[in-house]
Amino acid sequence: MKNRISVLIIILIATGFIACNGDDVVSNSLAKDWSIPLNEVRDGGPGKDGIPALENPEMITANQATYIDDDDLVIGYIHGDEVRAYPHKILDWHEIINDEINGLKVAITYCPLTGTAIGWNRTYDGKSTTFGVSGLLYNSNLMPYDRTTNSTWTQQGLLSVNGPLRGTEVRTFQVLETKWSTWQAMYPQTTVVSLNTGHSRNYQQYPYGSYRETDGLIFSVSTLDDRLPQKERVHGVIVNGNVKVYRVKSFTSKSIITENIHGEDIVVVGSTNLNFVVSFKQKELNGEVLELGVVNKGDIGINDGPSIVLKDQFNNEWDLFGRAISGPDQGAQMEPTNSFIGFWFSWAPFYANPEIYGN
Repeated sequence: MKNRISVLIIILIATGFIACNGDDVVSNSLAKDWSIPLNEVRDGGPGKDGIPALENPEMITANQATYIDDDDLVIGYIHGDEVRAYPHKILDWHEIINDEINGLKVAITYCPLTGTAIGWNRTYDGKSTTFGVSGLLYNSNLMPYDRTTNSTWTQQGLLSVNGPLRGTEVRTFQVLETKWSTWQAMYPQTTVVSLNTGHSRNYQQYPYGSYRETDGLIFSVSTLDDRLPQKERVHGVIVNGNVKVYRVKSFTSKSIITENIHGEDIVVVGSTNLNFVVSFKQKELNGEVLELGVVNKGDIGINDGPSIVLKDQFNNEWDLFGRAISGPDQGAQMEPTNSFIGFWFSWAPFYANPEIYGN
C-alpha cells in the first residue's frame, strides 16, 4: 500500500474515531536522541517515502490548469519574476514539493491533517538538500526528513528534532494560501503544478473523506482547545514562542488590523470573501511608521493592474507579499511575520494557550 489513506484514514473516518489513543509509536529509537517526547511521535502507516514528495514538478499555465476549480485552495509563491501556484489537490497526495525558482531551492510543505502550508528554504550551511515524507507524525502533523543528513523535522514546530541537524530551525519564506480564483485574478501570469506528476493518483478526489468538515481527529494530540471548531482555518502569528490567531472567516472584504503582539507591532490584512490572510511587521519609511489603508478599488487585491491591496501616507501601493508595487518607494519590502494558516486544533499542541483575536 502506497499511503495511509486507503486503509487507515478512510476506515477511521468511516467508523467515527475522534482520536486514536492506541496509535502506533515509533520503535527501535532512543528517547534521548529526540528533542520531543518520543511517545508522542506516531507512525502514520505508509513508511518512509510511502507518500512520495515531488521534485521540480512540471508547471503549466493558468489557462491549462482546468483541473482546478475556482474555490480550490492553492499555495502561491513569488520569487523575482516567477509566480507559481501549488494546489491543495496535489499537496493532499504528496505533502512536500521540492522546487527551484530563479536559483532559489525551496520546499512547499503541506500537512493535510493539520491544514498547514509552510515554505521552507532547502539550503543549510551552504549546502542544499531535498525533503521527503518520513511517514511519522507529531501531534498529527507532518514530519519531513532531509535527504542529506536523514534528520527528522517537525513542520509546525519549525525545527529539526532528531539526527545530525537536531535543534536547527527551519528557514521559512512567505507563501500565500488562497482560493484559485483570487490567485489567478491577482497574478494571471502564474504557472501551476501539472497533473503529470509521474504518480498515479486521483487528484480530483480528496483523500481524507469528510475529515475537513468534522471535529474528529485521526491521530491524537497532546492538547485540545475547544474555544473554536477544531478544523476552522486560522492565521497564526508566532512571536517569541507565543501565538495569536486570526479567524479567516471573520474578515470583511476590506479588513486591516494593526496591533502589538508580545512587543512586536504587526499589520494583518485579510478577506473572508477572497479567502486569504497575510501579516507583516510594522515598517518605517522616511523616518515614519507606515500608516496603511486598504486601496478602495473593488474587492481587496482584485484590480485592473497589479495585485495592490494597501496604500500608505507616501502614496506607495503594496501587494500581498509586502512589495511596494508603485510610488516613490517602489521596490521597498515589508518583512512578513512568522506566520501561516492551519486548523485551529493544530496550534495548542505546539504553542501553549494561543490567543484569539477578538476574544
